[in-house]
Amino acid sequence: MKIGFLGGSFDPVHFGHLIAAQDAFEQFRLDRLILVPAAQAPLKPNDVQSSPEDRFAMLRAAVEWDQRFEVSDVELRRGGTSYTIDSARYFRKQFPRDELYWIIGGDQLPQLHLWRDVSELGQLVDFIFLERPGFPIKARVDIPGLRLHRCDGHLLAISSTELRDRVKRNLSLDYFVPHKAIVYIREKHLYRPSQ
Repeated sequence: MKIGFLGGSFDPVHFGHLIAAQDAFEQFRLDRLILVPAAQAPLKPNDVQSSPEDRFAMLRAAVEWDQRFEVSDVELRRGGTSYTIDSARYFRKQFPRDELYWIIGGDQLPQLHLWRDVSELGQLVDFIFLERPGFPIKARVDIPGLRLHRCDGHLLAISSTELRDRVKRNLSLDYFVPHKAIVYIREKHLYRPSQ
């Protein structure tokens, strides 16, 4: 079985995340795709604004109808800084005979050498990378044993930071964020300035 994993803060989840996941799923003929919200990304220490429970709930609401996608709370349950190596070790134990693919944005390639235990990580999973708008892929990754696969997907210039700002400015999230996640954001009053 071929299983893909897409990690991130998902604060909030948006169509850029989901289309990237779908592009990788289709292009690499994956059998399953597991979305893995991070408790705290190590290279983005101040990026998370909503609670782990809220981010997990938004993500589940966004994909619950799609049989191809699942959401794992492994990093949220672990808490603290989320290192991909810890999740890769966990999933390798869960799926010892399967082909595992970690999906990343191409903007992460120049930083891969900074990832914790990246050499071991390269033994546990293959990487699928997608170019992100505004971050053309120029860097060569020179990490022995790392298996990189390019996914030619759809490029959407959407960022969670921009979307949180839209909420603060009372602008619509329609056509950026799945409707069920928008409903959740409204009901929980997420990303609103403190009053």
